Amino acid sequence: MRQGVRFGAYAVLGLVAFVTVGSWTGLAPQGGGMLLLIGAVAVLSAVGGAWLRSRRAAELTAWAAATGWTFAPRDPGLGLAALQTGRPFGQGRSRTVTEVLTGTYEGLSAVSFTYTWTTGSGDERREHEVHVVALRLPAHLPTLEVTAEGVGARVAKAFGARDLQLESAAFNAAYRVDAPDARTAHAILHPRTLERLLRPDALGVAWRIEGTWITSWETGATDTARIAPRLGVLAAVVRGVPRHVWQDHGYDPARDDVARGT
Repeated sequence: MRQGVRFGAYAVLGLVAFVTVGSWTGLAPQGGGMLLLIGAVAVLSAVGGAWLRSRRAAELTAWAAATGWTFAPRDPGLGLAALQTGRPFGQGRSRTVTEVLTGTYEGLSAVSFTYTWTTGSGDERREHEVHVVALRLPAHLPTLEVTAEGVGARVAKAFGARDLQLESAAFNAAYRVDAPDARTAHAILHPRTLERLLRPDALGVAWRIEGTWITSWETGATDTARIAPRLGVLAAVVRGVPRHVWQDHGYDPARDDVARGT
């Protein structure tokens, strides 16, 4: 976890500051004393990192207990690092899944986790971290990705990336839509769903339907305060999928309604 890395970085900075000031005052340790000091900082970093991880795990365990979800420090065999093929998945190397929370949301299986990967090497080495939330869909649907407009989207479009234009000028200005199956994308992104995605809680939320999952991702580690709001946006998209789209892909929500007696 990055908390442990940050703790170690602070410890190293403290050591550097101590040695620098010590060299000015003549109080800096020499020889074996310096080695002992470096060893002490290494131990402090390891202990501090372990303590931060333990505290974080306790916080997430408490959140899971309060919401009826389940917490696991790492992927419990769900294959979450390969949940989808589109970004942020499939990038870089050393892909890891931590802080896994699983449960249900509006009757659908739901998951939240921290996903990290590394790119570059040497001075260009970078670790990337995002908080992913996802809902399992009742059927496989064609890929549909909706992301906020911005510099990255404009650059991508300049190099030929898709941007499906819809009926709402406000939506087209706020989002980029990438969908190989334009017909299905238009059916899913009908006026009521477009209006929902322009509300303040949804603006800027990136999401993608791919296979049997709809996912959303944001930069940073797991933020439990953001799980329900983001799942609410995803659930609104799922609720808005027309019945004929589900039927075209082998699922009829009316059968589930009958089974539930609704």
